[in-house]
Amino acid sequence: MKRYLNQAILDDLKEKMVFLGGPRQVGKTTLSLSLLKNGTEQHPAYLNWDDAASRTLLLQGALPGDEPLIILDEIHKYKGWRNLVKGFYDLNKSTRQFLVTGSAKLDHYRRGGDSLQGRYHYHRLHPLSLFEMNSTPTQNELEHLLQFGGFPEPFLKGNTRHWKRWQRERQTRVIQEDLIHLEQVKEVSQMDLLAGILPDRVGSPLSINNLRGDLSVAFETAERWVCILENLYVCFRIEPFGLPRLRAAKKEKKLYMWDWSLCKEPSARFENLVASNLLKYCHRHEDQEGDSMELKFIRDSQKREIDFVVLRNGNPEFAVECKSGDRNLSRRISYFSERTNIPSFYQVHMGIKDYEIKEKRTRVIPFPAFAKFLAV
Repeated sequence: MKRYLNQAILDDLKEKMVFLGGPRQVGKTTLSLSLLKNGTEQHPAYLNWDDAASRTLLLQGALPGDEPLIILDEIHKYKGWRNLVKGFYDLNKSTRQFLVTGSAKLDHYRRGGDSLQGRYHYHRLHPLSLFEMNSTPTQNELEHLLQFGGFPEPFLKGNTRHWKRWQRERQTRVIQEDLIHLEQVKEVSQMDLLAGILPDRVGSPLSINNLRGDLSVAFETAERWVCILENLYVCFRIEPFGLPRLRAAKKEKKLYMWDWSLCKEPSARFENLVASNLLKYCHRHEDQEGDSMELKFIRDSQKREIDFVVLRNGNPEFAVECKSGDRNLSRRISYFSERTNIPSFYQVHMGIKDYEIKEKRTRVIPFPAFAKFLAV
């Protein structure tokens, strides 16, 4: 399956290195190998830090000959990776292209050393979305995506038994391999517990105090552990948006998972799916167009809330409210549309009704049509 970032990466490789981040098993390696002629994991241009032979070659400063594109996978696990990559690029940039991939935030795990600023473009690969699979998606495809998530392997298998086994194996690899390589955390079992309880907190303001009690650790420790899971692309949080002339709540952030299929509650799973699509929209425009994109939510002091608001260069672009069915217009949209300058509102639902209410600047829209609007 050709992924949505293929052409953008090829274009950027003509100018600089490309860093490709994203969750473990989201398809980074498959995408990278597709850019090589007859690319497989045995291709000489594919060098994985987890492979002993590749690691030896890299530490010797050697690169395979006559390969115009070099793929460096998981190299951020090496303490001096930035200096190593900088050296490769500076010596070979006129004759070779470099694609660096990793299942952690490559701009976060710098590990000291000389800066690579100005030498790379950064892209974030997201799970499969409805529009990426089919520009005219069906209801059955939506239900399949909700059930099995957007990670390619369980989605394409479409088997519940396989999905459950894949989930267990993936979490083990994230905690036992990625975490241990990148962070100094002794309480690995507690991190495993944290990763397991976070899906139950999706869609609500995340109380670090409550987590602190559940894990029997200090507040600062619980906050740091959540940040680590964010850096490993396990979860993400969004902040409240402060509105002029309204008393906005400015406390806890809301939590979502990169894999929405982990959410047991159907309404939370749907809201997480919408959040993931909006984050994908923001990241694509930020990484490819250079705009400053933010995903936030609105919540005032009276606990009136709109699930999401997308900001472009500091200005609200549109707001989104999630509903499981195609109900009447939310009173919260009516309230905030009268008191804010947000250009447009979307009430996204799992039903079939699609209509506009111009005086409220609102469109009530089925999720497949909304996915087409986002075009990611």
